[in-house]
Amino acid sequence: MPVYNKLVRDRIPEVIENTGKKFSTRLLENEEYIKELKNKSFEELNEYINTNNDKDAIEELADLLEIIHELAEYHGSSIEEVEKVRQQKVEKRGGFKDKIFLIEVEDE
Repeated sequence: MPVYNKLVRDRIPEVIENTGKKFSTRLLENEEYIKELKNKSFEELNEYINTNNDKDAIEELADLLEIIHELAEYHGSSIEEVEKVRQQKVEKRGGFKDKIFLIEVEDE
């Protein structure tokens, strides 16, 4: 039986159960949950990095966005607040649309 030991989406046990396979799960305590959300963010980012077409890229970005929703909620906020902070940063420092790659800055 393969061992996964990772955070999965809420309906995955139902999906597995519908296949007739046996499985085991447990609920995480808050400290473990945030750790596993962070681990999952790396997993999904790596999957995004390794995509080679737009369809797969959008699928992985959706997974990353779901994790960002959960992280915001865990930290007592919302995706709307995260978006507000993102907009403020764009206004103050800009976004990444201009594709600027900083090479060096002179030291004093």
